[in-house]
Amino acid sequence: MIGTLVNVGAILLGTCLGVLLKSGIPPKVQKVIMQGIGLCVVVIGIISAIETNLPLLFIFSLVIGGAAGNLIGIEDKLDALGNRVQSRFSKSDDSTFAEGFVTATLIFCVGAMAVLGSIESGLNGNHQLLFIKSLLDGVTAMILAASLGIGVGLSAVPVLLYQGTIALTAAWVAPFMTDTVMTEVSAVGGALILGIGINLLDIKKIHVGDMLPAILIPPIYFLIAGLF
Repeated sequence: MIGTLVNVGAILLGTCLGVLLKSGIPPKVQKVIMQGIGLCVVVIGIISAIETNLPLLFIFSLVIGGAAGNLIGIEDKLDALGNRVQSRFSKSDDSTFAEGFVTATLIFCVGAMAVLGSIESGLNGNHQLLFIKSLLDGVTAMILAASLGIGVGLSAVPVLLYQGTIALTAAWVAPFMTDTVMTEVSAVGGALILGIGINLLDIKKIHVGDMLPAILIPPIYFLIAGLF
């Protein structure tokens, strides 16, 4: 859990620094910064997505996972949680609070580094990958918070729950997360990251939150395939 706790601390620290910097950054500069982040996220997403070796599974994962997530209403629930916390703790009318929470949560939780790093941390006590992720997340949190505000810091909670759960159950999860499985999980995660980038660039609204179950489809597929 040490790696996860460091990750959470980095997100909170980055958010605090970003909020402090926010007042000193002109709106036009904030817009350019967000566009820069959006472009970087798009590129990262594309690099991961094209690594898939099973295009049909890739498509199936996004379609089925997205449909399941929409029926569950994952994105609506994330937005509602962000809005509830905002109304309870935020004194100002910050319209970007929920957006900051949802965007940061998706960026920090989607991707192979969160899964692999948590498994290594829980299974072998090797926190190096999560420490690297902490540095990246801290910088990202600072930049996001400078534009979207303190809602970014709330993403530390799902990161703690998500990565902490994987770390604590690493001994059970690790045997199923082979290189083949992780390649497909990373590819699907890359597609979701690409969607986040598109949202940040205001090109089109992609319901990335609803597509989160797509990450579970490749492990389930290989688990079922291994039984036959």
